[in-house]
Amino acid sequence: MARYAISGATGLLGGALTDALRADGHEVARITRRPVDESDIGWDPPVGQLDTSRLEGLDGLVHFAGEPIGAARWTPSTRRRIIASRVVTTRLLADACTRLDAPPAVFVSASAVGFYGDRGDEVLTEDAGAGDDFLAAVCRQWESAARPAADAGIRVVHPRTGVVIAAQGPLIDKVRLPFRLGIGGRIGSGRQYVPWIARADHVRAVRHLLVDDLEGPVNVVGPEPVTNRELTRALGKAFHRPAVLPIPVLAVRALYGQMGVALATVSQRVVPQRLVDSGFAFSVASLDDALAVALGD
Repeated sequence: MARYAISGATGLLGGALTDALRADGHEVARITRRPVDESDIGWDPPVGQLDTSRLEGLDGLVHFAGEPIGAARWTPSTRRRIIASRVVTTRLLADACTRLDAPPAVFVSASAVGFYGDRGDEVLTEDAGAGDDFLAAVCRQWESAARPAADAGIRVVHPRTGVVIAAQGPLIDKVRLPFRLGIGGRIGSGRQYVPWIARADHVRAVRHLLVDDLEGPVNVVGPEPVTNRELTRALGKAFHRPAVLPIPVLAVRALYGQMGVALATVSQRVVPQRLVDSGFAFSVASLDDALAVALGD
């Protein structure tokens, strides 16, 4: 039995990982602001509060907590919360690890494909440089905040996650109604690439990172990125509705502001080079299969 601690353990990804690890008999402590039982680890990042002693001797520390990026328009205050919820929390955990007698064997500190910015048709492995937009800046700061742990000799891994295909995931939540009404369609030209991954494979990939010797950035995306046009076609098939009406970028901007434009129109042809090279095999290799699982078909 291994011992793990997970922040964001009630979220889309952290909850699934917690359930999977516990199902295999591992001990999992949730890092939360509202502990509900003695197994939980309390923290309050804005004031620097964390029960550091509970991190001693862990086999792995996983950090998934962070303000959702697609929940609201990116007002100045929303941007500040998005950054702080990632950078402050990561730095708190990383600094805590450096003060332990027996630090975690690995610190899996989340990141995202937003690191790469808008890159057109360029194939993006982990060696690609950072972009220059807001999300790229967030990801750069997010990853840098874990540097104290790496400098202390702890194996630090940054899973750069793509769009997660899940029943309650942000993609399905946003497209469910328009596609069921038959008004879903490609965004703009539809040529922009969308890196995706099934939630089950995301869980399997993070578990792989916990026990493998990988460190640094790892693209946690499916084996084949698709264009927005291909994604739209697959969604129409999954919802059994036509999906032929193009949606102008101006309409996306009017509805969601810069947040919508950034999430729906940037092109990121991200591939899981290091994950595949390390021997990881996907269980859900096609977008159609991922959508079928997510929608219960």
